[in-house]
Amino acid sequence: MRFVFGLVLMLGLALAGFAVYMAQGYISQTQVALEQERAWRAQIGPMVEVFVTNKPLNYGSPITQNDVQKILWPAGALPETIFRDAQALFPDPAKPRYVLRQMEKFEPILAVKVTDPGIEAGLRLANGMRAFAIKVDVASGVSGFLQPGDRVDVYWTGNSSEGEITRLIEKTIPIVAVDQTANVDVTASAIIARTITVHVSPQQVGRLAQAQATGRLSLSLVGRDDTTEAVATPVDTRMLTGEQEKMVEMEQAPKCTVRTRRGAEIMESIPCTN
Repeated sequence: MRFVFGLVLMLGLALAGFAVYMAQGYISQTQVALEQERAWRAQIGPMVEVFVTNKPLNYGSPITQNDVQKILWPAGALPETIFRDAQALFPDPAKPRYVLRQMEKFEPILAVKVTDPGIEAGLRLANGMRAFAIKVDVASGVSGFLQPGDRVDVYWTGNSSEGEITRLIEKTIPIVAVDQTANVDVTASAIIARTITVHVSPQQVGRLAQAQATGRLSLSLVGRDDTTEAVATPVDTRMLTGEQEKMVEMEQAPKCTVRTRRGAEIMESIPCTN
């Protein structure tokens, strides 16, 4: 009987020791995980709630309270125009905001991606500026790769006193719409547009209208990060064929002449044959 009691006691002590060992391991792992979480939280800093979309939203769609939700976002990495307050995003339920750029699910809602309350999506022009439409085709429209938000140089080709000539008439003017859409999202494939709408001053409108009526307009796409300004001299057919250089060479070539005298009379110069 004592043997059985001793055996049970030893077994209980063994199980208790094993339980203590397992508990120590679990506590140690928990402490390590807590330390890692504290380090991670210290690295990302404090979190704040911001509004994101809870489903994809297309250009021109109204934004309602059912289309958004709040998530935690690092306070140190907040975009400048992000919405954190429901009153700022929905100041008047009767006047919704509209999407200016296509947004995916869980994308933060920024002021630059939506309209002001009650204003539908469309062309938005600065004070004193105008929208002007330019007719384009596959050649003049950069093979359909023009998108709202791009900038272009405009070249005019037409007749002058020296024949047909091409000259740069406008530099880095912004495109606000292609055909009838102002959506700035780049589509998967290029679409050949028939018109592009640019954001210009009234004086530029006059130059572009006159150029479009008297010749052909061609557009040259400017890189998004390009800060240089195009410098181009007028080009005509003689410059392309090299005739202008030949004429300059002929004018600068030394002339060899022979003068003849008959009595007191000097005959006109005769070019040398050699």
